Amino acid sequence: MKKDILKVIEVDKVEYGIIINALNEFRNKLLREGEDTELVDEFIIKVLDAPENKRYVDREGRLGAR
Repeated sequence: MKKDILKVIEVDKVEYGIIINALNEFRNKLLREGEDTELVDEFIIKVLDAPENKRYVDREGRLGAR
């Protein structure tokens, strides 16, 4: 039995916005072409509902959790 691979990425606010915008543009393209958007819709919701992991970078450039 083949297992699904789960990948986790960390993105900042700008990267998050790029992802949502790109998915929305792709969804709009599918709508214009009369294609089904169900998978893209589900993925957009998944990205929007992803939990936040609040972190900060201190003055010395070290990453820490809040």
